[in-house]
Amino acid sequence: MDAKNIGRIIKEARLAKKMTQNEVVGDFITRNMLSQIESGSAMPSVKTLEYLCKVLDIQLEAYDTSPAADTGMVSYIELRNLYAAGVYEEIVKAEPPHGYIDEFTALKARACLHLAEQLTENDDIAAFQRAVELAKKAQELSAQGIFADINAHDKAEQLIKKAAAKLSAYYSSLI
Repeated sequence: MDAKNIGRIIKEARLAKKMTQNEVVGDFITRNMLSQIESGSAMPSVKTLEYLCKVLDIQLEAYDTSPAADTGMVSYIELRNLYAAGVYEEIVKAEPPHGYIDEFTALKARACLHLAEQLTENDDIAAFQRAVELAKKAQELSAQGIFADINAHDKAEQLIKKAAAKLSAYYSSLI
């Protein structure tokens, strides 16, 4: 769905609820930004779109009548909900939703990092080995796209060192 269609749907929903732009925006976005979205001159972020859909009590995918409806946004929102629920494994295994490569890359980097942290909470050597793999993946992903995150990269580096020390101690004990 393009910016013009999204804007039209948002505006129609707002008018149907007899709400002013100021009532819709609250403290989340500016009235000027909503005006740009409604006119189709700006594409809202996923977070803004979620907010507007909640305030206006609509689901955008219900308005998309094209045979090849863009499910990228819906898929990305589902992945974000999994992340918020702490279900990191599914995100690590998921493919990037169409049109949301950068957002997904950042989300997957964080999911890899959180899952790696969870795996280092016990003394299972196989878990530590997987934690290192996930931390390396987090490092790789956190350096990509417009949402590159140096903090995630550094945190992954620390986690790799922690796991490496644990693995080194384990293998030394076998000798």
